Amino acid sequence: MTDTIFGYTFANPALLEEALTTPAFRMTEPEARDNQRLEFLGDAVLDLLAADQLYAESPEDKEGPLTVRRSQMVSSPALCAAANRLGLAPFLRRNVGAEPLAPNAKALADAVEAIIGAAWLDGGLAAARRIYAALALESAAETGAWSGNPKGDLQIKAQAMIPPQHPVYTLLDTKGVAHAPVFVVRVTVEGLGSATAEARTRKEAESAAAARLLSR
Repeated sequence: MTDTIFGYTFANPALLEEALTTPAFRMTEPEARDNQRLEFLGDAVLDLLAADQLYAESPEDKEGPLTVRRSQMVSSPALCAAANRLGLAPFLRRNVGAEPLAPNAKALADAVEAIIGAAWLDGGLAAARRIYAALALESAAETGAWSGNPKGDLQIKAQAMIPPQHPVYTLLDTKGVAHAPVFVVRVTVEGLGSATAEARTRKEAESAAAARLLSR
């Protein structure tokens, strides 16, 4: 069992083993702990670290663009790109006889999130930052599947469904004062779900909501 990944050595290797254990592994080892709980934790930690990075690096950017960029950085395509660059696939614990993972396999993105969650439990914020730095998610997002236009990408994804679907954007609320409103928008695609975001303009809120739905 390995105790080091992405340049970080775990004090508790059992946490890393759990992070690398896919749900499918339990088909042959039903007593094993899979990585879904750690994935849940790691998803939140990734959001925090990406937001912290963007807040520090982009002091002039408003909430809407920051939300879109963060969603791109922690999206499945970006996480898969980082996992492939770092050679994660061979370390995953999968069921016997499983086919090789596709480069965009959800199991890769899930495992990255789980590893971040495991690092958080193992060594706190400092450990999570070590893993996060190795992922280089801003660069990974640039090589991922998004064009930088979340609404356009969501439209393409929806139209490729069978039968074709269309994103529906709904203005839920307008908050704040008259000279500085905050728009709350929800986007829904039948078969994909919905996501909500808020920003200083309706256009930015729609882009942020589309980005959040894509990241799922």
